[in-house]
Amino acid sequence: MNNNSGIVEGIVIKAFGGFYYVIDGGKEWECSLRGHFRHEKQQVLVGDRVELTPRHGRAGVVEKVLPRSTVLVRPPVANVDQAVMVFALREPDPNPGLVDRFLIAASVNRIEPILCFNKSDLDVDTQLEFIARYGQSFRVLVTSAKTGEGLDQLREALRDRVSVFAGPSGVGKSTMLNALIPGLKLKTGTISDKTKRGKHTTRHVELITLPAGGLVVDTPGFSSLDLPDMKQVDLAGHFPEMAELQGECYFTGCLHDQEPDCAVKKAVESGVIQKSRHLQYLEFLGDLKGRKRF
Repeated sequence: MNNNSGIVEGIVIKAFGGFYYVIDGGKEWECSLRGHFRHEKQQVLVGDRVELTPRHGRAGVVEKVLPRSTVLVRPPVANVDQAVMVFALREPDPNPGLVDRFLIAASVNRIEPILCFNKSDLDVDTQLEFIARYGQSFRVLVTSAKTGEGLDQLREALRDRVSVFAGPSGVGKSTMLNALIPGLKLKTGTISDKTKRGKHTTRHVELITLPAGGLVVDTPGFSSLDLPDMKQVDLAGHFPEMAELQGECYFTGCLHDQEPDCAVKKAVESGVIQKSRHLQYLEFLGDLKGRKRF
């Protein structure tokens, strides 16, 4: 979008080799950064809305980053509406701790999460309990990039929104995007026979235009994610089933651990809250208690 001063407003779709690629409608600009970004140590992220000054051809200079609505640190991306968290049902097996860390990261950043359990062609029956663990509190899709199962529902969920695809290596993110976007041809990888983990195929963060409308971010895969830094008392607020009971415990600031007359622990005992989710909460709580505070 151009204004009367000649400044163009667009979205950063990728950063590579010291250049930032910005789309303005159907046009793509190859941009450098104005010097003040280095002096002020300001980072420009994929997804940033920026103002640029056009140069010759399709070259430009990024002048300003407009205010961000959301920011993720890992993957580093700005202004996304929702996070599609992709995990495989098999090869590699899903890691509950990593799933929950993703969900907390999305909650902290006020980004709507969608859990996508891929590779249903390999195994569904033995993971039904695992899938049900999240179905009560989150939107869950079961897909197969190989057979096409669930892709129509995923395509509709992505329509006209800015979404980030994130998850471990080897779960099928790139294969899924290739199925959703004909002709994309993202490089895909295989599972290591030795480690049973996926091999990295996406090397950088990039926004990709969807045929039916919307943008999606494919990101490099990873096998670990740190829990965001927060106060211990705030942790339960990022578990939706526990957040619903906020204020019903006897003690103000209850950590739902050793305290008596705890509404969350009563809900676990009655089966309203799954025991596995509470145990994961306690593990994260212990992590926060063990951190040094300065």
